[in-house]
Amino acid sequence: MAILDDARSRPRSSGVSPQEILQREAQRQEVPDVLLSESYTYLGSDDIPAERYTSAEYARLEAEHLWPKVWQMACREEDIPEVGDHVVYDIANYSILVVRSAPDVIKAYHNSCLHRGTQLRAEGGSVPFFRCSFHGWTWNLDGTLKRIPAQWDFPHCQPDRMCLPECQVGTWAGFVFINMDPDAGPLEDWLEVLPEHFRHWPLEKRLKAAHVAKILPCNWKVAIEAFIEAYHVSSTHPQLAFYDGDTNSQYDIYGEHVSRFVNILGIPSPELGELDEQTIAEAFARDFRIGDATAVEVPEGSSAREVIAETMRQLLSAGSGIDFSKLSNTEAIDSIEYYLFPNFLPWAGLGIPIVYRFRPNGLDPDTSIMEVMLMAPLPEGLPQRPPPAPIHWLESDDWRDAPEIGVLGLALNQDMSNLHKVQRGLHASATKTVKLGDYQEIRIRHYHRTLEKYVGK
Repeated sequence: MAILDDARSRPRSSGVSPQEILQREAQRQEVPDVLLSESYTYLGSDDIPAERYTSAEYARLEAEHLWPKVWQMACREEDIPEVGDHVVYDIANYSILVVRSAPDVIKAYHNSCLHRGTQLRAEGGSVPFFRCSFHGWTWNLDGTLKRIPAQWDFPHCQPDRMCLPECQVGTWAGFVFINMDPDAGPLEDWLEVLPEHFRHWPLEKRLKAAHVAKILPCNWKVAIEAFIEAYHVSSTHPQLAFYDGDTNSQYDIYGEHVSRFVNILGIPSPELGELDEQTIAEAFARDFRIGDATAVEVPEGSSAREVIAETMRQLLSAGSGIDFSKLSNTEAIDSIEYYLFPNFLPWAGLGIPIVYRFRPNGLDPDTSIMEVMLMAPLPEGLPQRPPPAPIHWLESDDWRDAPEIGVLGLALNQDMSNLHKVQRGLHASATKTVKLGDYQEIRIRHYHRTLEKYVGK
C-alpha cells in the first residue's frame, strides 16, 4: 500500500526508503553528497500520445526537429586515439564522421561528399584523408579541400568554400558529443548537474571493457523507457525481487535534460515483504555468480546488504588492482542510473558500470538500436592505456551470446521479452494513449516534456 511522503508531496511505496538507508550508512561511510538528497517535482498525470512511438510522421518530425538540434554522445575519446582515427555516427537519416584531426583536436563532419552526396565513409577506421569512392574528391582531416579531379571543370567550386560542413563537438568524462546545430549552446550547459554529480565517479578514468549493440523490435523511446524505471522489476525480473528494492526506488529530475533513479540492492522488494537476511544474500550471490551462493554467510548482527557490499568491494579491488576498501555500500552494489536527454544513460557507482545508448534505426518507428557498454576502472600507472573493446553487433536474440557483458545477459533477455509486445500493443491500442505513474515513471514524463519542446506535439 502506498503512503504519502508529506515532506515532498508525492506517494511512495511502503517500507524503508533509499534516503533512510543512505543517510544511515552515511554516518559510518563516505556516501557521496549527491546521493543524500532528492529532487522530485510533480509533473501532472496527463496521458502520452501513442503516436509518438508508432507514427512514421512523428519519426520524421524527430529527424527534422530533434536529432539535428541536440547534444548526443557519438563515441569515446579512446575510440579515436590517433590522428586519422574516426567513427561513423548514424542517427535517424543523418551520418556524422567524428575524427581526430590533430593530436588534441576532434572534429565532426556531415558524412557526405560535396559533389554528388556520396557517403564518404561507411564505417570507422583510420585514414590520412577522406576520399570519395565515386569520383575521388578528397578532403584533409581538418575538413579543408585537398583535391578535385578534373578541377578545370569546376571553376565555380572555389577551394576555400569547399570545406566539409562541421558539427559542434564537445567532450565530457571521456565521451565525445556532437551537435549538428551551429547555434546550439555549449555542451556544458546541456549537461546540467552531470559534471557535479560525476565528480565522484570520473568516467574519463574508465576503460570501455565491453560494447554490444543490437537492433530491437521497438521504437527507441519504448526501449529507453524499459530502462529508466524499476516498477517493472517484480514482474519482468522476478529473481531480482529477493534483493532489489524495486518499487522503493528513488526518482529524481533535474533541469530539462537530466534525471536519475537510485535503486537499492540488498533489501527485498516491498512486494515480497520481509525476508531472512541469509536468503537475500544467497539470492544475490547466485544471480551475480559470486562463488558458491550457499557459502555466503550473514553474521549475527549484520545484514545481507553489508555482506553483499563487502564482497563486491573485495571483488572490485582484486579485479582492478585498485583499493576499493573504503567504497560506500551504495557505490559498490546499488543501481544508480542517470539519463541525459535524449539518448545517453551513464550509471554511477562502480558495482554496475553500465552506459546505455539508444538510437532510432533510420526513420523506422518500429525498430531501434540499443548499445550496452561496460566501463571498467582503469588502474593508475599503466605504461599505456589499453585499447577499448570493439563494438559487437549481436545478431541473435539471446544477449547471453555476448559473454563480455556477463550476468547482464539474463536480465536483458527478460527486458527484451516485453519490447516487441509493447510496440505491437501501442499499434493496437484503442485509447491511443499511454498512462504513467506519478512517481515511479516520472522520468518518462520528464523527458517527454523536453521532447515536446523540439517536436512540437
